[in-house]
Amino acid sequence: MSDVIQLLPDSVANQIAAGEVIQRPASVIKELVENAVDAGAKNIKVLVVDAGRTSIQVIDDGCGMSETDARLAFERHATSKIRLAEDLFSLHTMGFRGEALPSIAAVSQVELITRTEDSEFGIHLTLLGSKITDQEPIACPVGCNFKVENLFFNVPARRKFLKTNATELNNILAAFERIVLVYPEICFTLYSNGQELMNLKTGSLKQRISDVFGRKSVQEMLPIEVDTALCRITGFVGKPEYARKKGTHDYFFVNGRFMKHPYFHKAVCSAFERLVPAGMQVPYFIYFDVNPTDIDVNIHPTKTEIKFENEQSIWQILVAAVKDAIGKFCDVPTIDFDTEGRPDIPVFNPVTDSVEMPRVNYDPSYNPFASSSSKPKPVPVTEFHGKTSALPDAWEQLYQISPTPAYTEESLFRDDRGGAQANNEILEKSPIHYQYKGRYIMTAVKSGLMIIDQQRADIRIRYEHYMGSMGQRPASSQCVLFPEVIEFSPSDSVAVQKFLPDLTEMGFEINSLGGGSFVVNGIPSGLDGLDPVRLVQNIVADVLEKGVSDAESVHASLALGLARHAAIPYGQVLSNEEMEHIVNELFACTNVNYTPDGRTILAILPQHDIEQLLG
Repeated sequence: MSDVIQLLPDSVANQIAAGEVIQRPASVIKELVENAVDAGAKNIKVLVVDAGRTSIQVIDDGCGMSETDARLAFERHATSKIRLAEDLFSLHTMGFRGEALPSIAAVSQVELITRTEDSEFGIHLTLLGSKITDQEPIACPVGCNFKVENLFFNVPARRKFLKTNATELNNILAAFERIVLVYPEICFTLYSNGQELMNLKTGSLKQRISDVFGRKSVQEMLPIEVDTALCRITGFVGKPEYARKKGTHDYFFVNGRFMKHPYFHKAVCSAFERLVPAGMQVPYFIYFDVNPTDIDVNIHPTKTEIKFENEQSIWQILVAAVKDAIGKFCDVPTIDFDTEGRPDIPVFNPVTDSVEMPRVNYDPSYNPFASSSSKPKPVPVTEFHGKTSALPDAWEQLYQISPTPAYTEESLFRDDRGGAQANNEILEKSPIHYQYKGRYIMTAVKSGLMIIDQQRADIRIRYEHYMGSMGQRPASSQCVLFPEVIEFSPSDSVAVQKFLPDLTEMGFEINSLGGGSFVVNGIPSGLDGLDPVRLVQNIVADVLEKGVSDAESVHASLALGLARHAAIPYGQVLSNEEMEHIVNELFACTNVNYTPDGRTILAILPQHDIEQLLG
């Protein structure tokens, strides 16, 4: 039998590694920018064309590379970060695998221009599919200039599965934000198709968060700082009153590296228990400084999952730090137990102090139920000391029980003319409804008792109304008294610009102010009492969470988001006319049983089950 195991060529091995490390254009930017940070750059510029499909360029003013280093950097497992296996557990840099550059070069066309400070000339390398096709000296500034073109040109299957340019640009901005939030001492600039999306100057961490997510986001934050033997925790956490269901910015960083950690996320949520409603979350930017020997970052190709040695202890420290920030900076009324200067309260002495029983003055002939036409003559109020007095006439009528009207099936099922309905098949629901606990509408039908969730029914009604208005003339809008300004992160603002025309069709009047800021001048009519800023933020968060791309899905997500936040809240008391309107509108919808997201709207308790329950 012939041998079947053989070594893979380097080009194939690099493409396999690229499948783990380079998933999309955002992965390329993450790797190149992290290398620039490790090189000591103070200014980093990123330029993308067609969301990275056509080209990605990263320019930095770091230490640069020599001619030999530039060639070795594209070899597998070539790195300047580690020398021994023990170095893996004492890392202070971003990248260390030595797979990023060869993986990028394996699936794209790469140009590198670099020069060190002690060199008079730099080096210009051109690579195509991991192979160096050209090398020449060049005059250039100190640092590195990477240009990656035609990503996945030799892996068409991978290129075919890339999302739309808007989605890929959102991923690029998200990856970019995770880096710039760690290094406020570095200037970052990001361009897309020649348009500047970010220009971040050096400053404090608080200023960097403000530059990325808007000034208002910093006003919603409380600082955190705690230093223990296990770790040092700093950063900011949102105030309870700014909690939201979706769209919050949740960031954990460990030793300057972004990480995802559901266990620590639960720790932050538990600190806000009973301070925010169930299902709501607060934004946070939390930074951990931990001894590198106590963590393991080498468990995931993208190094976004990190394992802690003392995870449970750090969990408790994190909860205590968040609670301390809430208690220190939130105005909570306290009870002052300071007894200095308190007034003296005399002690009662039954021997020397005499107490007189209070006397009650009232008019025994006063009848509150007497009509105004037969008012009794005013009687002077006298003191009553246990004497009986004449009671008003006909007082027994006050305690007579009125007979309860008997409701029959005929009285419940009547037509518009008030007569008995001869055929119950024509009218199966009762015109009289009952609201149960401010949440359910209960009405009699031919087969039993129908129970309708009032909020879900209103969501279905509003959803179909908004979907029906899509593509037609814009819905009616009402202007807000004072225009409200909303600030989105750069990644969110790109998506908002995309479906801004759809919001206009729904009745919103929103204009872009540039720099991720939008002004809300009007909202759809009939939404009185809702906060315009919170309404738009929640709708945008709903759409971004689903990650929809085609126009029809965007329309459905926008309509569902608006219907959810504009629907009748639980606990709102409804009149019989309002309940009748909801029931009629619901049965005019295309689907009366389920909401657009699949939740049950109504249920019927059969008459047979009711009779069995009552014996």
